[in-house]
Amino acid sequence: MSTTDFPNATILGYPRIGPNRELKKAVESYWKGASTYAELNAAAEALQDRTIDRLVELGLSASDSSIPADFALYDQVLDTTAALGALPARFADLAGADGEVDTDAYFTLARGDKKRQPLEMTKWFDTNYHYLVPEIGPTTTFRALADRLAGIVQRQSARGNTLRPVLVGPVTYLLLSKPEEGAPEGFDPLDRLDDAVAAYRGILAQLAAAGAEWVQFDEPGLVTERGSALVPLAEKTYAALAGDKEYDGVARPSLLVTTGYGTAGDIAAPGSGLAALAAAGVEAVHADLIRGEVPAAEQLAALGETRFVAGVVDGRNIWRNDLAASLRTLVSLEASVPGAISVATTTSLQHVPHDVALEQNLPEHLPGWLAFADQKVAEVLTLSKGLAAGSAAVEAEIAASDAAIEHRASFAGTRVESVRQRQAALTEQDFTRAPSAERDEAQKARLGLPDLPTTTIGSFPQTGEVRKARAEFRAGKITAGQYDEFLKAEIARVVELQEELGLDVLVHGEPERNDMVQYFAENFDGFSETVNGWVQSYGSRCTRPSILWGDVTRPEAFTVPWTSYAQSLTAKPMKGMLTGPVTILAWSFVRNDQPLGETADQVALALRDEIADLEKAGTAIIQVDEPALRELLPLRAADQPAYLKWSVESFRLATSGVRTDTQIHTHLCYSEFGEVIAGIDGLAADVTSIEAARSKMEVAADLAEFGFGRGVGPGVYDIHSPRVPSVEEVESLIQTAVASVPVPQLWINPDCGLKTRAYEETVESLRNVVTATESARAALLADVTA
Repeated sequence: MSTTDFPNATILGYPRIGPNRELKKAVESYWKGASTYAELNAAAEALQDRTIDRLVELGLSASDSSIPADFALYDQVLDTTAALGALPARFADLAGADGEVDTDAYFTLARGDKKRQPLEMTKWFDTNYHYLVPEIGPTTTFRALADRLAGIVQRQSARGNTLRPVLVGPVTYLLLSKPEEGAPEGFDPLDRLDDAVAAYRGILAQLAAAGAEWVQFDEPGLVTERGSALVPLAEKTYAALAGDKEYDGVARPSLLVTTGYGTAGDIAAPGSGLAALAAAGVEAVHADLIRGEVPAAEQLAALGETRFVAGVVDGRNIWRNDLAASLRTLVSLEASVPGAISVATTTSLQHVPHDVALEQNLPEHLPGWLAFADQKVAEVLTLSKGLAAGSAAVEAEIAASDAAIEHRASFAGTRVESVRQRQAALTEQDFTRAPSAERDEAQKARLGLPDLPTTTIGSFPQTGEVRKARAEFRAGKITAGQYDEFLKAEIARVVELQEELGLDVLVHGEPERNDMVQYFAENFDGFSETVNGWVQSYGSRCTRPSILWGDVTRPEAFTVPWTSYAQSLTAKPMKGMLTGPVTILAWSFVRNDQPLGETADQVALALRDEIADLEKAGTAIIQVDEPALRELLPLRAADQPAYLKWSVESFRLATSGVRTDTQIHTHLCYSEFGEVIAGIDGLAADVTSIEAARSKMEVAADLAEFGFGRGVGPGVYDIHSPRVPSVEEVESLIQTAVASVPVPQLWINPDCGLKTRAYEETVESLRNVVTATESARAALLADVTA
C-alpha cells in the first residue's frame, strides 16, 4: 500500500440532506407511504450524483478518492450498525436470512414500532447532531454486510468517480454503544472488539472487491477522556485491519483514520495517538488542528512515512478561514512531517450548511465573513495549492481573507460599548436567588398545584396550517393583523385542548415560533438568520442555526404578549417560555473572536430583560430551556469545570432577577445527565424537566444518588418517535421515578416539545399520560390512608 497516492486536498464528509433538503423530503414521503422504496432509492441516488458532481465542479478530483462516500439515509452510526448486522435481540426478527438489515428494518431501529422503542438517541460528541446508540451484548452477532456501501462505490465508479467509503471506526463504534439490556454487570461493549474487528475485515474485503482504493475510518472516540486508554486498543485494531495486503486476492484498500473533535490520545503529548495508528500500519492519519492541539515536531517525526492529513479548515463553524495563518501552520508542519501532508477539514462538513451563495437575504456586511460547506471546499483547495506552490500562488485569496477579517473586526455592531459596560458592572448578587426552601414555600402558596403536577415542555404540533400562515405572512400575502388573529386562534385552541386533557400547568403552544433559537435570534440584535442554512440534527430533522456575529441586546419585549394572551384564557398557570443562553449559543453559529462565556453573558442579560417583563405581566412560571447544556461539555475532564462555571453562571444571570414566588423551570434533553448533574443542580432552577422515556428512566438512579433536592420532571413520553406510549407503560415509568424521587419534587411531562409530532398521536399520548398520573395519585392516596 502506498501513502503517496492519497489526495493532497480532501474533506472528511459533506452535508447529506441536500441544498433543498431533498433527502428529508424523500425519506418522509416514504415513511408516510406516499412513495415506494424504488422512488426513495432513486431520490437518494440522484442526490448522491448531484453532490459528487458539485464537489468535482468545486475542484475536488473525481479520480483520486478525495471525495468521501458518506451518504447515510438517517445516521452514520446506524449505517455502521447495519453494515455490521449488529441488531439487538429485541430487533432480531427484523434481520434477513443472512442477517442483512433492509430499509424498513433500518428505519424501525431509528423510529421504533408499536411494540418496541427505537434505539436510544444522544449527542454526537460535543455537537448538536444526534446519533442512534448501538446496543451491544455478549452474544451480539457481527457480520460483514456492506452491500449498500459497496453498491455506492460501484455505481459511482461506473460514472467515472472513485470514492472513499466512510465508516465509524471499530473503537469509536463500540465506545459509543451501550450494553444491551440483560448484559452481565460490568460488561463493556468494547469487550467485543475482536469480534467486531473480524466483521470490519470482512467489510474491507467487500469494499476491496467493489473497487475502493481508500477507506476512511472515523475514530473521534480517541479524543475523549478515555482516549489515552483507547490508544492501545486502536493500535491493535488497526494492526489487524492493515496487516493483510490482500483480501481474497484483491489488494486491500489503503486506510485513512480520522480523529476529529479534539486531540487523539494523551493530551500532554499531542500526536501520541497518531503515532500509534501509524505504527499499526495505516496509510494516513488525520488530526483536528482547530479543536485539538497541533502535534509537536517530535510527535510528527514518529509518523514515519504515514501521510499526515491536517485538519485546518473548521468543519463545525461558518466563519471564513484565516488563510494566512492556516498556511503558516501547514508550512511549519511540512517541515516536521517525514512523509507527505494533505490539507483537510477538521471534521465532516455535515455540521454546516451547503452554500453561502444560496443566501440572498443576509445583511450586506455578512456574506463576506462566512464559509459554508462549498466555500470550505474552496478553502481546502486554496491551502493545498499554497502549500504546494507557495503563498504567492494564492496571494489574491489570502488578501481577500485578510480584508474580510479586518472588516469583521471593525464593523459597527461587532462591539457595542453599552453592552460591555453592563457586563463590567455585574456583581455576585446578579447571579444569586433566595434559598431553595424559601422559594419552594412561596411558590406552593402562589400556585396551589397537586402532587405529580402535569405539564408539557412548551411547543405543540406545528400543523400545515401554522406553517402556511407563517409563510403567507412572510410573503406579504396576509397582513400582520390577520397573522396575529390566526395565532391567537391557534393559541386558544391549544389552551382549550390542554384544559380538556386535564393538564395542570399549561403552555401557549408556540405557534409564532419557527424554531426555539431562531425566534430569539430574530428578536435580538447581534444575530442574523439564514433562509437555506439547513443542518441535519437527526434523521430527517433539520435546523437552521442563526448566526451570532455581534454584541447582543434585546430591543423590546416579544414573548410577553403571547404569554399574557394565553393566560387570559385560563385560570390555570401559564408558563412563559424562553430558550436559555447556552442553548442559544450551542444551536447557533457563534462568533469566534471572543470567549464563549462572554457571549453567553450577553445573551443572558438580554433574556434577563425579557424575564423581568414577563414577571411584571403576572407570569408565575417561567421556563428557560437549556437542552444543550450537556452538548457543549468539553470532551476532556480537565476542561469541564471552566465550561460548567460560565454556562451555569449565564443561566443564573438570566434567571436570578425574579421574585421568590416566581417559579423558574428549565428543560434538558438527550444527554448523559449523570455526567453533568452537579452542573444541573448548579442552575438552581426550581423545576428541571429532563429526557427519560427512551432510556427507561435511567436518570432516576442518578438523581437519587446525587440527592437532587428541587423539583424534577423526568420525561414519561418519548416525543422523538411517532409511537403512542400505553397507560401501562407510562405508569411503569412513573413508578420507577417515584421510587427514586420524593413525590413533592416530582413532575410529570413528556421528554421534549411536541412541535414535530402530529396532533392525533399527541392527544392520545397526553391523554394516556394524564390517565397514568391520576392512577399514580390514587395509588399514593391509598398508601397514605391504608
